[in-house]
Amino acid sequence: MTSGEDMITDPAGVAGSVERLEVAAGRTGGLLARIALVGNPNSGKSSLFNQLTGLNQKVGNFPGVTVDRKTGISQLTPQLRAEIIDLPGTYSLYPKSLDEKVITSLFYDHTSPQYPDFVVVTVDASNLRRNLLLFTQLADLGLPAILALNMMDTAEQHGIQIDIAALQQELGVPVVPLNARKGVGIAALKILMSQTLGAPTMGFYKPEEDLVPMVRQIRDYFNLHNDYLALHYAHQYRHLAFLSPDERAYLEELTTKYDFKPTVRQAQETIARYARVNEILLNCVTVTRTEQNEPYSNRLDKVLTHRVWGYGIFFGILFLMFQAVFAWASYPMELIDQGVAWINSLIQTNFSGPLINLLTEGVLAGLGGVLIFIPQIALLFAFIAVLEETGYMARVTFMMDRIMRRFGLNGKSIVPLISGVACAVPAIMSARTIENRKDRLITIFVTPLMSCSARIPVYTVLIGLVVPDEAVLGIFNLRGFALMGLYLLGFFAAIFSAWAMKLLMRTTERSYFIMEFPVYRWPRWKNVGITILEKVKTFVFQAGKVILAISIILWVLATYGPPGRLEQVETQARAIAATQRLTPDETEARVASERLENSYAGIFGHVLEPAIRPLGFDWKIGISLITSFAAREVFVGTMSTIYSVGQDADELTVQQKLAAEKDIYGQPFFTPARSFSLLVFYVFAMQCMSTLAATYRETKGWKWPMLQLIYMTGLAYVSSWLVYSLMS
Repeated sequence: MTSGEDMITDPAGVAGSVERLEVAAGRTGGLLARIALVGNPNSGKSSLFNQLTGLNQKVGNFPGVTVDRKTGISQLTPQLRAEIIDLPGTYSLYPKSLDEKVITSLFYDHTSPQYPDFVVVTVDASNLRRNLLLFTQLADLGLPAILALNMMDTAEQHGIQIDIAALQQELGVPVVPLNARKGVGIAALKILMSQTLGAPTMGFYKPEEDLVPMVRQIRDYFNLHNDYLALHYAHQYRHLAFLSPDERAYLEELTTKYDFKPTVRQAQETIARYARVNEILLNCVTVTRTEQNEPYSNRLDKVLTHRVWGYGIFFGILFLMFQAVFAWASYPMELIDQGVAWINSLIQTNFSGPLINLLTEGVLAGLGGVLIFIPQIALLFAFIAVLEETGYMARVTFMMDRIMRRFGLNGKSIVPLISGVACAVPAIMSARTIENRKDRLITIFVTPLMSCSARIPVYTVLIGLVVPDEAVLGIFNLRGFALMGLYLLGFFAAIFSAWAMKLLMRTTERSYFIMEFPVYRWPRWKNVGITILEKVKTFVFQAGKVILAISIILWVLATYGPPGRLEQVETQARAIAATQRLTPDETEARVASERLENSYAGIFGHVLEPAIRPLGFDWKIGISLITSFAAREVFVGTMSTIYSVGQDADELTVQQKLAAEKDIYGQPFFTPARSFSLLVFYVFAMQCMSTLAATYRETKGWKWPMLQLIYMTGLAYVSSWLVYSLMS
């Protein structure tokens, strides 16, 4: 492998790069550089990011926009570290989606604090012709680069041999052969990234002669360093957020003056670039054999994407997933639940006082209602990660396009809908890849109807109360059937809501669906493990912070009341208990119940009760409905906190506490009618405040979030009332 210094012939480029890296190391206290990973979709960029950063990852937003930015720290050498930015996949620097617009804005604004010191361009070695188009564009921008030649194993299987040395010579940058999924070549890439790198020395495309006067004026006006960057200012000034209104007005006037036609010029450039890429590949790539047999992926696709069997296989996989969420996770869930109850009992037995009550009845009771669901969350994300790693999820998107279009959506809508099973916030954000505005708005509107992972705690507890833990046909769990039914109910509600919106939103804009199928691969278990750990950590810490705060507030509201009121009701309760000759335990239970009902929380719950009584709900459930608007999983924590306040030390789990609750007639409170009414309410109700905020950011106004909230709340209320009325 030739080193970076051997490849670069421009001393000024090397010097400039060294200076940039020294500045980077100084500004970050030893952090070598800020490195951007960029490449086509399905080029293995995410696998490379995972290999470079491991668990040192975090997800945030690009400054000023709602596009996800995944960053991580990579230890290149024992002394040097680098910040790695994983950018969304793109085919070229001419953006069509919001993700791609953010990438181009990042590369065009040298003053941005996020501007990378150099880029690693990840390409699919088995499809160099298409992948090198993006590389040549980045090279013409003058960005220092390394070419990561990924999927070398796939190229070899197809009889493709690449002369690495010749390719380096043709491109003018270091080239590293990789198999990112297996970690092959990662060490060499890290070493190369830690060395000095110069800007690419050769250009691949020059603007036409008639554009040179306009391009040079743009260069002078904006003080840009090359012609191609100036040309992109003319192409994309409307989408570059860092430009001022005056600067946009200047560019609009200039492009009008020179009669600049972006679409025509882009087509001419693409043709010229592909001609140059073909010349390069003729000198560097040899195909030793042609594919005699039909590729294995194509044969498998005939089954998995079949018009009939494809859907059956997909729903079979979903069925297996929901069975596993209940059956496989039951034992670790019981251990966690009993462990939290045991710790609570131990603390209450050995310590006393208001702070101890706050810890056991508030904090631990609330957090215990979240920790118990870690096994189910981990299993759910494990299934999703495996489906994505194998390449099957792309096939699901293709299949669902046939159905989605009948309901006002397209195949790309299935990505947000399926992502909504994990969390509605990133799912709504992922809808920005849908080019058609109507399809995008409808997708954003209906995505929260998909049951997210935060609803699993609610579903699990309530299903466990009313659905028997019985096997069907000896292997299938009845509770798994119930869980899948709730998810399908949300899905059908989403697509029928989309159909109704399609009729209301008439538009002449046509949508299209184009996607590339990745080849089938065995999942890389390291990547699956990283995904599970990331999602569980996010679930626990993000939900935990909300639940901790709400649990403390709820404990205070449920423990204290208006001055003198709690003492008065306690005296009355003890007097009635004495008259009725209740046992000491029955007396204390009655006192605790009366104190809770007359606390601040009880008073607030009774205010809500008339509105929710037709649904079968009482004031305790009313409190949980309000608090869970912060996050759906807070419902279980709230119920656990409410039913813990004032109780003696015991080892009851959350589900056992709810099962022990009685109505005014001494019968179990959570009957099938009441439990299914509550389940249906949570299927349709707006998920949380964060979902509304995501809709607001994506639609840039309060119109759609408010319509979303009103529609989903109304749908939840009416559906819950119907269920309770029919089952009572």
